Amino acid sequence: MFLSGENLRGGYGGADILKGCTIGVDKGEIAVIVGPNGAGKSTAMKAMLGMLDLNEGKVSMNGKDITTMTPQDRVAEGIAFVPQTSNVFVSMTVEENLEMGAFLREDDFTGTRDMIFDLFPILKEKRRQPAGELSGGQRQQVAVGRALMTQPAVLMLDEPTAGVSPIVMDELFDRILEVRETGVAILMVEQNARQALNIADRGYVLVTGENRFTDTGEALLADPEVRRSFLGG
Repeated sequence: MFLSGENLRGGYGGADILKGCTIGVDKGEIAVIVGPNGAGKSTAMKAMLGMLDLNEGKVSMNGKDITTMTPQDRVAEGIAFVPQTSNVFVSMTVEENLEMGAFLREDDFTGTRDMIFDLFPILKEKRRQPAGELSGGQRQQVAVGRALMTQPAVLMLDEPTAGVSPIVMDELFDRILEVRETGVAILMVEQNARQALNIADRGYVLVTGENRFTDTGEALLADPEVRRSFLGG
């Protein structure tokens, strides 16, 4: 697998939140982490990003052990992370936000920016507007666009549809599917489990920091126990 975290165990200094879970994603694939509140979903993603002290386990990317790398070094390896909140510069324009995503690049990034405008036409339309004036769904598109400016191999999204309407959620998921078509590996944590599994190639149901179910999105949606326990019937 392109990015994998095996037997992850750790937390934020107190008791372990992750109790040996394993997650991962391949290029050109969407992997979704779902589960009840407090299951360790966001913690598992933070472990992949190096924002967590692991007591056990290994994180590897493209065959390389990155377990002890800092988050900054992992970003340089090709991981981009979109946090759930505070993920845009509100006083900057849409275009300036995207350019901030390219600050590590020394090449001409206009081609990447144009690709992002093709993916998210609303951003092209509002490119000169401050990001703070946009709707929640549009801000999320700015945040994802900015992450894509780094030309990542892996895109991590922490609850990308939090607080947006169902219509906007569907649109964001459509855009995420289009990003997958570019060959990027997408790992996301999502509260809207049913809708997320619908677009997932791979799904992980976490409960109290452990894998309860791991399968394709389709198989998990069809599993009666998953449906009863985690998808509301």
